Amino acid sequence: MHKIARTFFLLVCTPLLLLGICLSPLAGGALAAGQEVLMQKTYPMPPLSALEAEVLLRKATEAPYTGEYLDNHAAGTYICRQCGMPLYHSEDKFESGCGWPSFDKEVAGAVRRVPDADGRRVEITCAHCGGHLGHVFEGEGFTERNTRHCVNSLSMKFAPAGSDEEKAALARLAEKNSATVASAAGLATSPTASPVNGKPAPASGGCTATAIVAGGCFWGVEDTFQKIAGVCEAVSGYTGGHTVNPSYEDVCRGDTGHAEAVLVRFDPARVSYEQILRRFFEIHDPTQLNRQGPDWGEQYRSAVFYENAEQKAVAQKLVARLKELGYKVATQIEPAGPFYAAEAYHQDFTRRTGRGACHMSVPRFSQRADGTPVDDASGLKKP
Repeated sequence: MHKIARTFFLLVCTPLLLLGICLSPLAGGALAAGQEVLMQKTYPMPPLSALEAEVLLRKATEAPYTGEYLDNHAAGTYICRQCGMPLYHSEDKFESGCGWPSFDKEVAGAVRRVPDADGRRVEITCAHCGGHLGHVFEGEGFTERNTRHCVNSLSMKFAPAGSDEEKAALARLAEKNSATVASAAGLATSPTASPVNGKPAPASGGCTATAIVAGGCFWGVEDTFQKIAGVCEAVSGYTGGHTVNPSYEDVCRGDTGHAEAVLVRFDPARVSYEQILRRFFEIHDPTQLNRQGPDWGEQYRSAVFYENAEQKAVAQKLVARLKELGYKVATQIEPAGPFYAAEAYHQDFTRRTGRGACHMSVPRFSQRADGTPVDDASGLKKP
């Protein structure tokens, strides 16, 4: 039956699917050609071919039973074709009969899961560069892990076991993990270490104040705050939950209680806490409960984590103001707890890759929920 299905796809479906790949328009969030070239130059891999770019950058799908690695049974490591980071090991590959390479386990921290644009499936992307890999499915019973990563061959490069290419990829992984450990050691402390429960110590100079907020995927939130005058740094991380030193995979499961959050360190002489929060409420949708756009789950909730009574009062005042303007605010206002820096490959993600800047600004404090303008001071409609 497997051979019959393969023959059918090769003779009938493949030409049509290849045509679709070649002619498919850019998917939402796809990069301009100039950005693609810039991205590729930052990675230790050759430039992408046209078909590889369609899959990795524009989320196209290669035809089933045509991939180079579908029947590859050699020992080694599959690395991202764009950035060269390890994705899967050969011992975790299995035959599913689906027409694409299948794996039941990824390299720890290598793959990011995001809701697919079709609203039904779960897309998988390279956690380091954001390149599209394929989709992940659970509950099918193919292996004891009950998980199938369905991956495009065009998204990967196979590095044979013991080869210089595999050694280089694993060295990059070790370097990334070392940076992650150093980052976590510097940014996460025990809940009793300071009055603000696990916040990093204030930086030198005027960068003495911090704000911690959660507004969906932390890539875009971090990127927005990094561009504000008076902000010294913005760090992506996890907070608000009960798991100590969580990994990205832990948080993605949705059972740690943590949210993807951003710690903003700023100079209060140049920008106030209230200005930070006002911007926060403008760049995400505070009316969405446990989600932001296509990202669903408690880890994507809207929240402000206050450090003291003054910050709490500011957050409450702004939420009350938005409610007066007709917004059904779902933002949680919670005391700050331990903040754990996310893995190094999440930090400065948008600046490094050109992806993730998906937070659009809406002037919520100058317009009502129904779109009518208001006066900033009184809240009355403008004439």
